[in-house]
Amino acid sequence: MVSARQRRIYEILEKSGGSSDWASKLCDSFLAGLIVLNLIAISLESVDQLAEVYHPYFLAFELFSVVVFSLEYVLRLWVAPASRQAKSPLQARLRYAFSFHGLVDVAAILPSLIAFFATGADLRWLRVLRMLRLFKISHYNSALEDLISALRQERSSFAAALYLFLIAFFIASTLMHLAERTLQPEHFGSIPEAMWWSIITLTTVGYGDVSPVSILGKIIGGGTALMGVCTVALLTGIMANAFANQIQGRRTIFEAEVAHALEDGTITEDEQRLLEELRARFEFSEEYARAIIDLTREKLQDSGGNPPSAGA
Repeated sequence: MVSARQRRIYEILEKSGGSSDWASKLCDSFLAGLIVLNLIAISLESVDQLAEVYHPYFLAFELFSVVVFSLEYVLRLWVAPASRQAKSPLQARLRYAFSFHGLVDVAAILPSLIAFFATGADLRWLRVLRMLRLFKISHYNSALEDLISALRQERSSFAAALYLFLIAFFIASTLMHLAERTLQPEHFGSIPEAMWWSIITLTTVGYGDVSPVSILGKIIGGGTALMGVCTVALLTGIMANAFANQIQGRRTIFEAEVAHALEDGTITEDEQRLLEELRARFEFSEEYARAIIDLTREKLQDSGGNPPSAGA
């Protein structure tokens, strides 16, 4: 049984997504700001002069951050059953602990705990591992989840486009090696050495540190640049289409839940709470969600359904 306190803490810890809950917004802003400050502190700490002079301040800030992130992790474990995504409290906590967010939360505090208790550990590597705190931003912004989901949905198309890119990559590397190996052996003496030029040209970055000097090499370079424009544009188009489909899919799911809630003509408190959780997870604004609910109500009325008499 989930207590009211667990439910409230769960609501505060979850990303507000445009919610009017000031406590949730304040919690999100504080934790997100702390993560950004951690990234800045870790970067500055890599400067030897700054690390030597301001070591006590860096250490104090790190201790404070570890305490906050540890408390957050414990609270998320405790309130995990409130998500109602598992049959039992133990299952809900294990689900969170081994989820992407749960593993990232552990990774955010583990390097510092190792540094505190293992004095002989390589601090440089631990500093790099502390950069994993960057992924904690996914608690408050779904960009990373959206990217992974979009790649998963369009994996066949993305794999096909990536296959074309790899073909162009290896062909360009081989041809440029054959054309320039005698003129620039230091850059094109082997196919692996020519791969640097190929990847830079195909991605249209063009640093200019390596370029062909022969007529044949310039022709190959022009063709490689054109292939790069085509393949990169194809990959970009697939990703853009996947994101657009994902946004439409979220709207479809939300509309379906609204229609289901309106079937009996009344939106109960549980249904209202579910819709609010779904709205926050999809990061819809309250105005956008209200527009979807009103539109769904009109559709039900036009089709002979029952409009809601309460809620929403």
